[in-house]
Amino acid sequence: MSLWTAAELRAATGGRLTAEVAVTGISIDTRTLAPGDLFIALRDARDGHDFVAQALARGAAAAMVDHAPPGLGPEAPLLFVMETLQGLTALGAAGRARCAGRVAAVTGSVGKTGTKEMLRHLLGALGPTHAAQASYNNHWGVPLTLARLPAGARFAVIEIGMNNPGEIAPLTRLARPHVAAITNVAEAHIGHMGGMAAIAEEKGSIALGLEPGGVAVLPRDNAFFPRLAEIAQAAGAARILSFGRDASAGVRLLEATTSAAGTTARIAVEGREIAIAMPAIGLQHAENATCALAVVAALGEDPARAAPALSAYAPGAGRGADRVVALPGGGTALLVDDSYNGQPPAMRAALRNLGLRPATRRIAVLGDMRELGEHSAALHRGLAEEAGAADLVFACGPEMAHLLAALPAAKRGAHAPDSASLAPLVKSALQPGDVVLVKGSLGSRMALVVQALTGDAK
Repeated sequence: MSLWTAAELRAATGGRLTAEVAVTGISIDTRTLAPGDLFIALRDARDGHDFVAQALARGAAAAMVDHAPPGLGPEAPLLFVMETLQGLTALGAAGRARCAGRVAAVTGSVGKTGTKEMLRHLLGALGPTHAAQASYNNHWGVPLTLARLPAGARFAVIEIGMNNPGEIAPLTRLARPHVAAITNVAEAHIGHMGGMAAIAEEKGSIALGLEPGGVAVLPRDNAFFPRLAEIAQAAGAARILSFGRDASAGVRLLEATTSAAGTTARIAVEGREIAIAMPAIGLQHAENATCALAVVAALGEDPARAAPALSAYAPGAGRGADRVVALPGGGTALLVDDSYNGQPPAMRAALRNLGLRPATRRIAVLGDMRELGEHSAALHRGLAEEAGAADLVFACGPEMAHLLAALPAAKRGAHAPDSASLAPLVKSALQPGDVVLVKGSLGSRMALVVQALTGDAK
C-alpha cells in the first residue's frame, strides 16, 4: 500500500517528478532505507545528494533532490524541489493536513521520549497510532514524522524538542496538535537558553500550534505551572488539564513504588483511580505515565481502557535498556544502556535508580552533560549526592571531572578526556556481578563505551 502517490508528491511539494512512482515509506539514511522508500537528500554533516545513487541501488522508489546528483542517467526517478529540507517540511505539512486522526504533541526538559513511547502503547490499544521510532523531535525529525504519517491513522504522537530559543513554535504549528503536553521544565540546555524562565517560555510555546478547541496538558508540580498556563490560555487553549502529585491536579499521581522488578502506581484521572504496572525501573516512569494518561483523557479517550497497555512499556536502547555482558574472564555483568541523553534531571534519576539494582558493585560511567553554559561546573558537582549510589564512578570529558573531584577517593574509578579513551578502562575494571550504568549527553558519545562492553560493531 502506497504512502504517497506520484500525484500526491507533486501536489504536496510543488516539485517536478521524473517518473510515475508510488512510495511506501520515507528515508533520510541509506543504512535504514527500505525498498519502496522515497529517499530525501538532506544536508547535515554530509550532503545526502552524495548517496542518491546508493539509495536507488538499494531499492528506493525515488529520491527528493534540489539538483541532479552526478552519475545518474536520465531515467533516474527524481523529485526535484527548490531545497530538500523545505521539500520535506512541505511533505510533512501535507501529511498532517490529510490525516483526520487526533494528534498529540509532547515536549519537556526530560521525559518526552519516554512519554511519547508510553502514548504509542496507550493509544495503540485504542486504534491505529503513528509515532516516530526514534527521538525525531527537531527541524527535520518533526516533518519526517509527519511525512510518514498514514492518512488513516486514528492517533499520532509528535515529540518536539529544542536546544535554542524559537525552535518549538514552528514545529508545533507544523504538527497542529489537538493536545499539547509539557512533561516538565528543568535545567536542560540552560546554557543556550540563559535561564529557567526562558526554558519555560520556550516549552510553553508548544501551545501556539494547538488546533481550535485544543487542550494543554501541563505539570502542576512544576514551579513554572502558572506561567505555562498563562501562555496556553493566551494561545487559545480551550482547556488546561494539569497532572502531578499536587492535590489540585486533574490527573493525580497518588502513589508510586519502584524496585528492581519495575514500577507500579495509582493514578487518579479526574477522580477515577487507575492502577498501572511497568517493567521499568524508576519513579520518573510513574511521572511520565501520569502525563501520558492525562493526554489520553485530553484526547477524549478512556484512560482506564488504555492503561493495561503500559505493562508492555520498557525503556529502549540507549534509554535505560538492560543488557547482559559476558566478561572475558568468565561471568557476566549487567549493563544499563542510558547512553543517548544526559541532562541534569535525567542524570540524577538514573543515578538514584542505580541504587535500586541488586549487584556485587554498582558502577556509573558518566559523560559530560552538554549545553549547560556557566552553570555546568556546579551542576556536575551537584551530582555528587546521587552518585553516592555507585561504588565506583568513571568519568569522561572536562565537565564530568568536576563530579569526580567532588567524590570520595574510594569512589573514583578513572577519568579520561573522551569516551573512546575511557572505554577500555571500564572494560578492564568490570567484575562478575557488577551493574554498570552508562550515561551522558549524546555529544559525549557514551555509546562507544556500550559498544566496547558489548562487542557491537561501531
